[in-house]
Amino acid sequence: MSVQETLLKDVVIKFAGDSGDGMQLTGSQFTNNTALLGIDLATFPDFPAEIRAPQGTLPGVSGFQLRFSSDNIYTPGDECDVLVAMNAAALKANLKSLKKGGKIIANTDGFDAKNLRLANYQDGVNPLENGSLEGYELVKMDVTKMTREALKDITLGTKEKDRAKNMFVLGYLYWMFNRELDSTIKFLTEKFGKKAEILESNIRTLKAGYHYGDTIETFTSRYKVEKAKMEPGVYRSIMGNQSLALGLIAAAQKAELPLFLGTYPITPASDILHEMSKHKSFGVRTFQAEDEIAGIAAAIGAAYGGSLGITTTSGPGMALKTEAMGLAVMLEIPLVIVNVQRGGPSTGLPTKTEQSDLLQAYYGRNGECPMPVISASTPSDAFEVAFEAVRIAVEHMTPVILLSDGYIANGAEPWKFPKADDLAKIEVKFKTALEENEDKFYPYLRNEKLVRPWAIPGTPGLEHRIGGLEKQNITGNVSYDPENHQVMVKIRQEKIDRIADYIPDQQLDSGEATGDVLVLGWGSTYGAIKTAVSELRAEGYKVSHAHMRYMRPFPKNMGELIKGFKHVLIPEINNGQLIKIIRDQFLVDAKGYNKIMGIPITKGELIEHIKELLK
Repeated sequence: MSVQETLLKDVVIKFAGDSGDGMQLTGSQFTNNTALLGIDLATFPDFPAEIRAPQGTLPGVSGFQLRFSSDNIYTPGDECDVLVAMNAAALKANLKSLKKGGKIIANTDGFDAKNLRLANYQDGVNPLENGSLEGYELVKMDVTKMTREALKDITLGTKEKDRAKNMFVLGYLYWMFNRELDSTIKFLTEKFGKKAEILESNIRTLKAGYHYGDTIETFTSRYKVEKAKMEPGVYRSIMGNQSLALGLIAAAQKAELPLFLGTYPITPASDILHEMSKHKSFGVRTFQAEDEIAGIAAAIGAAYGGSLGITTTSGPGMALKTEAMGLAVMLEIPLVIVNVQRGGPSTGLPTKTEQSDLLQAYYGRNGECPMPVISASTPSDAFEVAFEAVRIAVEHMTPVILLSDGYIANGAEPWKFPKADDLAKIEVKFKTALEENEDKFYPYLRNEKLVRPWAIPGTPGLEHRIGGLEKQNITGNVSYDPENHQVMVKIRQEKIDRIADYIPDQQLDSGEATGDVLVLGWGSTYGAIKTAVSELRAEGYKVSHAHMRYMRPFPKNMGELIKGFKHVLIPEINNGQLIKIIRDQFLVDAKGYNKIMGIPITKGELIEHIKELLK
């Protein structure tokens, strides 16, 4: 029977199964394969908080959504075209996100009586058999059985053989979308090169899945997505945590500073530590401390000693680091504090995304304790934001909070990475000696930016005291004088406010400078807002989009920009945080669109809400 090849512009696939089924690996491999073809893509991994979640249950479902297109895209898609369901729970948890008429690839072994019961289907009800999936294209295959058949002459145990079944599905999808197997075979060889049987089992199963599609007569369609029309250059697929780590390293190189990361592992920030530990050749030192407080304290010590101090965490860790952040503000030393946000409060939703900590970044310290706050918008943008956070920290002698989130951290997209020569130099000026007109060293004597000198301990003639007690203006001596305290509080605030003179004006991402609605976003809402606004503008609506990088201080033109619109809409994955600050700072009746489900805002719901607002 002849196989028909169909050209598609845009495809969304969701891989779903137990957390032990290898869905994240499967999705990552399909992503890498897609990136190598020059096709634009966006991903959204979604997995349980438990290392080994309850098998077969709805809370135990692990998913990986991938969208790829011959056009430029900015989100992993609202609905799926293809759902891979390795068991009954995976189908039940994700069916609502599958388009009508979409394709379901179901592993029939995952729909036995036990799996159906664990997924809370009624006794005797099997969705693969009862007609409830009419309107979808259902492809049933016993992946487990065929994996074992492919490996029947390999001496591995049944449990070990079953671990390769994700490769069968991946092979079949490579066949379906007209792909080569080379990239995954190379990955498997590098990963399992010293474990011959495991390597052979995975490669053999991958090929078995591919040939299954090639030989079974019921499959008569293959699909192809053309290369995207992107700006020429050298690209790689990048995840947000990787991108952020590389941005910090690049900034340290441009500042000619040794980089010290003092941190404690926490989801979803831990991969920054993993990535940075690979780059010792660039003068990177990583320290996995015994707790969050020790991590930031070590980074403060490194910064005092003349290194670029970095610490990374998520919301609960930010709470623990609070006192030390106040110390860094009092000392006025450069430090970058990375918060990869997740759902809260407390332990909350460790593996789900949320823009939960903006108010914490603004106000979550004792006393008047101002710090600049900067936010990443996409996985590739995390590189630039990390670079900029370092620049602000060292050029303005202040700790800086960099906000990312789980969606950015674990998502991936193509990245046209810069050449080292194209990155701006970051100016670092150590105080190395007294000037001719100086009789002694004054550690809190300031320049036009209100920045105090950075003097490395042990420099002759520049000895000075540090600590968390209030400093006397200019001398840095301990002072309990009320008038001096007010002066110092005002100076520290003014120093942060003056950073606005050294950052660019807020630009519109799309649309005109006046209109009916300004959709004002920050962080990982970027893709959904950009796509929604583009579609609304194509329909004739007077809607514009501005996306913020500089959260504190705001760019100097922010007030004027906002005044050009009848309505300001602020979509956030929280209960309304930026909106409180915007209303306070600019006295505008901004409206919020808030989603607090641990999942991103979708383009479709945002379009619907903007249309309602315009009514």
